[in-house]
Amino acid sequence: MNLNDKVAIVTGATAGIGRAIAKKLASHGVKVACIGTNPERGLEVVKEIQNGAVFYPCNVANTQEVDDTVKKIIDHFGRVDILVNNAGITRDNLLLKMGEVDWDLVMATNVKSCYNFSKACIRTMMKNRFGRIINISSVVGLTGNAGQVNYAASKAAVIGLTKALAKEIASRNILVNCIAPGYIETQMTEAMSDAAKEVTMTQIPLGRMGRADEIADAVVFLASDYATYITGQVISVDGGMAM
Repeated sequence: MNLNDKVAIVTGATAGIGRAIAKKLASHGVKVACIGTNPERGLEVVKEIQNGAVFYPCNVANTQEVDDTVKKIIDHFGRVDILVNNAGITRDNLLLKMGEVDWDLVMATNVKSCYNFSKACIRTMMKNRFGRIINISSVVGLTGNAGQVNYAASKAAVIGLTKALAKEIASRNILVNCIAPGYIETQMTEAMSDAAKEVTMTQIPLGRMGRADEIADAVVFLASDYATYITGQVISVDGGMAM
């Protein structure tokens, strides 16, 4: 995969998909800067990963905090080669019942975080004429989902950001791609009711939820030399939901 000694930032790295991504990248020799808000879980992840991984607490929606954190990472590792914008939250409700706070919080965490980290990392990537930015969207950003207008809108925005940014920086050998996971076995899907899970299974041609490591495998592929002619694309890893 030619990823040995590359440096990656993974946001939302303390649980679920982000944790799996951080572990998988590290298993391929990548030095990982793990971003999260829970220091206890962050230190657990770093201990589990090893290979020079470091945890950085950061509010991904706060631009100044992100700038300061990326500076610390570059000071420590010397550069950033791979950025995985994975941080995301849900605050589900029907639009008529959805409060402004829940709308703003989801958009700030899911979309502004991509803006913050991408902008903070691009300069060093341009200087090195190498970069891989991988944004984690969602199948609902492609299909929509009742009761998730804020989440669906945020994940659709991530797709638009991916395509626009890919065009802006392709000439500097910085590739920007997007992964749209379907329903993955994480704490987020564990919170679903049994009835909702049954309905969901009928929508998945493969007949099962995905695993976090299956998303991580797609990230490793996009970060590797096997994907050097791919940019501005959305790869659905969803068991066939968005055919």
